[in-house]
Amino acid sequence: MKDTLSNVFAALGDTTRRGIYEQLLSNPHGLTATALVGAATVSRQAIVKHLQVLARSGLVISRRDGREVLYFVAPDGTAGASSWLLKGAEAWDRRIAKLESQSRSNTRRRATP
Repeated sequence: MKDTLSNVFAALGDTTRRGIYEQLLSNPHGLTATALVGAATVSRQAIVKHLQVLARSGLVISRRDGREVLYFVAPDGTAGASSWLLKGAEAWDRRIAKLESQSRSNTRRRATP
């Protein structure tokens, strides 16, 4: 079984890949690896390798346009990770709400003579 959630987090765990992903988010018409090199501190070959990792994790897709390859953010690439994070956030919200309720209840008991 393919662990896409781990692959997404591993891919985004690298600063350079996060930067590439953010650039692609800002450019819905896609970017080439050469265009992505401009803001990076690594070579074009390194950018291509990072793009391959992002593609294998399902975060990026590519399309050949003549001699160039354009890279785009995959439409649902972060859906699984977002859903997983949301479930965790909801669980913490429930725990905090329960603690607040218990705290208010304890405060009322102490205030009542």
